[in-house]
Amino acid sequence: MASLEAHERHRYARQIRVKEIGTQGQERLKSTAVLIVGIGGLGCPAALYLAAAGIGRIGLIDDDVVDESNLQRQVLYSTADVGKKKASVAGGKLRRLNPLVTIETYEQRLTADNAAELFEKYDIVIDGSDNFSTRYLVNDAAFFAKKPFVSGSVLGFEAQVATFSPDDGCYRCLFGEPPPVGAVDSCAEAGVLGTMPGIVGTIQAQEVMKLAIQIGESFKGKLLMIDGLSNDFRKLEVGRDESCRLCGPKPTIRNLTDTQASCGAEISAFEEITFQEFVDQRSSISGIQILDVREPDELLNEGTLDPTHRIPLGELERRHAELKFETPILIYCRSGGRSRRACELLAKKGYRAVNLLGGILSRQGK
Repeated sequence: MASLEAHERHRYARQIRVKEIGTQGQERLKSTAVLIVGIGGLGCPAALYLAAAGIGRIGLIDDDVVDESNLQRQVLYSTADVGKKKASVAGGKLRRLNPLVTIETYEQRLTADNAAELFEKYDIVIDGSDNFSTRYLVNDAAFFAKKPFVSGSVLGFEAQVATFSPDDGCYRCLFGEPPPVGAVDSCAEAGVLGTMPGIVGTIQAQEVMKLAIQIGESFKGKLLMIDGLSNDFRKLEVGRDESCRLCGPKPTIRNLTDTQASCGAEISAFEEITFQEFVDQRSSISGIQILDVREPDELLNEGTLDPTHRIPLGELERRHAELKFETPILIYCRSGGRSRRACELLAKKGYRAVNLLGGILSRQGK
């Protein structure tokens, strides 16, 4: 276990004075490595508090860019960060917050191909993802790596937190299979109160610290349900499902290839081009559709590309039939984040989707 230097004792003095933590607990934090999957509404507050608390090594994996619509709740980012890679921005800010912590960044999506290798490098995993395929991939990868992970989810005023480890059941014991695409609203569709991810991400960070120090009661075998509108916090007992396809006595999911097949963890491919590439190629692309997925109140701020369709991202699932299936679709938003999610959604349905890198701001060189 890593010992503390004098300046570390001073930096973490208030934490060390907590009798359940002490010097030994702080040394355990310093010796712990945590991987955070998704640096969004949950990952931002979790990363901030873990870095401030002195976790020795933190990994951040996210392939998305900062979008203006993120700023209402993703507290690591500012207006100047719009259009930049989340992992890179978050990593820089956490290093400035606490240079004693090692920050490792991965500007990529978690996949069945890279999950096993990544999880082996860390002691505990936080799932801050915002889609079901990644949640199931995190669960299965953590199970095979024999690593505990802290799960969190938020929608509107409602949230859930749970901790899973190989000996105490898994996420599939609660929710056996992911729901069909479109069956559950996303944050873009149903909305989310900005403080709710802050509450959940902070709870996830606290859970990680307790696991690392080995103190208190964890959420293993329990599900915390939060109703922010009524201020109701309920803790439910949950257990292993003997029919679970992953951790039950007769598993049918034996590796991450099975995971990919069981829940479509891989996103269908789509193309990405820069604004200049679009300009150069437009005349050679017959009948291309241009889709603007921004909200109506954004249209006057940065201009448009004379779109053939205007469908906000939150309405795209129910309105995608308005698009022509047989012709390619260039999709754009303000800075490229929402259009990328729109491409993922449409690619799953078989459309030829093309994302405009950097969004409408790239036309203006911003």
